[in-house]
Amino acid sequence: MNTPKADGLSMPAEWEPHATTYMEWPMRRDLWGELYERACLDFAAVANAVAAFEPVVMVADPSEAEAARRRCGEGVEILPIPIDDSWMRDNGPIFVTDGAGGVALVHFRFNSWGEKFLPYDRDAAVPEHIAAHLGMRRYEAPMVLEGGSFFVDGEGTLLTTEQCLLNPNRNPELPREQIEAILRDHLGVEKVLWLGRGHPLDRDTDGHVDGIAQYVRPAVVLLDAPSDPSDPNHEAGRDNLERLRGATDAAGRIIEAIPFDAGTPSSTAYLNHYLVNGGVIVPADGEPNDGSALTQLRAVYPDRELVTVPGRVLLEGGGGPHCITQQLPVGVPLT
Repeated sequence: MNTPKADGLSMPAEWEPHATTYMEWPMRRDLWGELYERACLDFAAVANAVAAFEPVVMVADPSEAEAARRRCGEGVEILPIPIDDSWMRDNGPIFVTDGAGGVALVHFRFNSWGEKFLPYDRDAAVPEHIAAHLGMRRYEAPMVLEGGSFFVDGEGTLLTTEQCLLNPNRNPELPREQIEAILRDHLGVEKVLWLGRGHPLDRDTDGHVDGIAQYVRPAVVLLDAPSDPSDPNHEAGRDNLERLRGATDAAGRIIEAIPFDAGTPSSTAYLNHYLVNGGVIVPADGEPNDGSALTQLRAVYPDRELVTVPGRVLLEGGGGPHCITQQLPVGVPLT
C-alpha cells in the first residue's frame, strides 16, 4: 500500500471541522482503584460536554457497554469494541484527509507508552476495528506513535518533544531522521518542530506535548512556561519557549509562542484541553488558578465557547480531556 502522503492525504489541524469525536470508556479498575467511579463520572461529563458541539462515539469494551450507555445518556453513541484502557488519543486512529472530502485513517503501532501497562494488545487493534466499522481505508505506519505526542497545523508543520519520540522505549531502532521521514509520509507534514521535554510530573507518557502545549491556529502555539522558579515545569518550559521563538513553520512563518502561566504551581492540566466545533473543553476543578487560566484561554480563543469539565481525576489517571478524545474530520470514508 502507498503511504498517505503518496496518495495526497495529510492530517488536518484540530481546529478543522469535526464529524465526530471518539472516546473510550474506562476499563482498568486495578489502575484507577478507588477513583474508578469518579473516573466514569468524569469521562461521561467530558463526553456530554463534547456532545453539545458535535457527535460523540464512546468505544466501550462489550463487558462495559451497558454501563457506559447508562452513564453517558442518549446523546452519546456506544460502540462495543474490545479494549484494555481508555486513552483514545494515544491508541486510537489518526485521521487524514485528501482535500476533496475523502477521509482515511492511519494505524500507528501502540506499545502502551513503552510497555508500561500490560496487556495492551486489544488497545493496539482499536484503529483496525474503527476502520472496519466506518468502512474506511487504513494505512499501517511502521513506528510506535501516540496521538498525544504531537500536534499538526494542517499546513505542513508538526510539533513534538524529543523526550517522547526519541525515547528508546518507543522506536529504539529509528534515528531522528527516519522518524521524521515516517511522520512526513504518514501524516503529510513537511517540517517537524522539536521541543525538548514535556511536563516533569508526567509519570506515564514520557513527555507528551499535549500536556504542555496546544497548536491554536497556524503559526501560533500556546506553551506552558511558568515564571515561578519553584514550578516543576519552569526550567523545561523556558527551554521550550526559547526553542519556539524565532522558529519557522513549513510555510516559512515565524512561530508566535504565547507563554501560558497559570500562577502558582497547579494540579490542573489546563493546556490538555480539546478543540471542538465552536468550543474548547477545558479541565478546571475550582482551584485558585482557574480564573487566571480561563482568562488566558479566552484571550487565545475569542471566537470559541469555553466549557469546563472536571480534570483532577483524569490527571491522576495520566491525562486530561485532550488525552481521552480523538477527532474524526468531516468527510466521506475512502475505501
